[in-house]
Amino acid sequence: MANPLKIPALRWGKPYESLEIDEVKHFITGEPIAKVSQANGGIIGRDMRTAQRAREVLRQIPIPELLEKVKKAGELYEKATLPIGDGTQTPDEFAHQQSASTGLPEHMCKMNMAKNAFVLANMGKILDCLTRGLPLDILTKGWGQEGRGVVVSYQAQSPVLSAVLPSNSPGVHTLWLPVIPLQLGLVLKPGPQEPWTPYRMIAAYVQAGIPAEVFCVYPGGAEAGAAVLEHCTRAMIFGGTATIERYKGNPRVQAHGPGFSKILLGDDEVDNWEKHLDLMVESIYINSGRGCINCSGVWASRHTKEIAQAIAEKIGPIEAKPPTDPTAGLAAFTVPGQAKAVWGMIEADLKEPGVTDMTAKFGPRLVEKERCDYLRPMIVHCASPEAAIAKKEYMFPFSTVVECPQDEMLQRMGPTLVCSAITKNEQLIQNLSDNIHIDRLNIGPIPTTKLNWLQPHEGNIIDFLYRNRAYQVAT
Repeated sequence: MANPLKIPALRWGKPYESLEIDEVKHFITGEPIAKVSQANGGIIGRDMRTAQRAREVLRQIPIPELLEKVKKAGELYEKATLPIGDGTQTPDEFAHQQSASTGLPEHMCKMNMAKNAFVLANMGKILDCLTRGLPLDILTKGWGQEGRGVVVSYQAQSPVLSAVLPSNSPGVHTLWLPVIPLQLGLVLKPGPQEPWTPYRMIAAYVQAGIPAEVFCVYPGGAEAGAAVLEHCTRAMIFGGTATIERYKGNPRVQAHGPGFSKILLGDDEVDNWEKHLDLMVESIYINSGRGCINCSGVWASRHTKEIAQAIAEKIGPIEAKPPTDPTAGLAAFTVPGQAKAVWGMIEADLKEPGVTDMTAKFGPRLVEKERCDYLRPMIVHCASPEAAIAKKEYMFPFSTVVECPQDEMLQRMGPTLVCSAITKNEQLIQNLSDNIHIDRLNIGPIPTTKLNWLQPHEGNIIDFLYRNRAYQVAT
């Protein structure tokens, strides 16, 4: 095997090699793929004193010009050989390395790569929609006139966006991609198993002509993540329910966690559930169930046992395959003991009355290997929304099918990132539209995993990074 890459931290575009190194290892062989320099809180705190410089540099480049550079960066990211650390990386090497450290099959890494490139290619349209057609030079100047001749002002709330990134799903990177064309710098703390996307993306940005001095990448442990959050007035973080609760109501931090995304079958459509079986399977299984937009609950008032059984028949037999297999559908759990701990939590919940594992007959769900583990797809039937497992979400193709009267669904379903409601009932549609616990709402047979990039994913990043305020100019 080739020598592992040496990847430095980036401090406003300048490489920084630290004495402390973290080895990123191949999850099957255990061989090191990269040796990554680690940043500490002191370094991050010092660097953030000059964060305003990133904003000033980017404001010298008109947003339309930045959008062209971002589009070019998307092409480079997807197709070019780019520098990384003390070496280079082709697109195929990127997918192989990302797969080797995260456990995600290589073809899924390439799929996420194409998704990121698509977002970059269409960034102009995305910003136009997110700003509701606001003239983009208003973001540069801080004020200007909209179509009606009214003076409007949008004030940047931070010179940079910082993000504490996860290792489990490369798809989340789309959430920070709009930041550079919004003329704010980027401060990224990568997940320990997934440094690949931030480094490759920044290499593409720089080769496309965006100044390197507007980027920081700080690999590191919990201390680095805490420092990034502490020293930036606008930050993203990804984590579990505890993370969401910790930052709830904090205007400085946009916390992204479990989606608890759901499919609701209205009473007027539930008898036709077989027509929507493939949609349900896709929503649960695509991308190995790792996304917050994957469906973790199918809710209906009747036919729930049949629905659960039919989904289980489709995905229950799926086996773990090597990450290089183009038909591989399951991602490995690469953190030792993680899959076993998750299975232990599920086993405890399966003992509750009215809870049935519909995939049990297709063999064991936990597959333990020498250096990694897998959890095979799992469908659990819940006779009532009272079941504890009906409120759970896991990082593999897992979903409950919950029996619940239609008139109780909206009160019982809880927070939901994506809700796909298969119904034509106008009153139900209105109630869904009014429900403040649903973020993205799909009306009709739309998979929870089908995104429209011209709409906000989870909170509008413009509203998070900019403040709309009153601004008057004497005439």
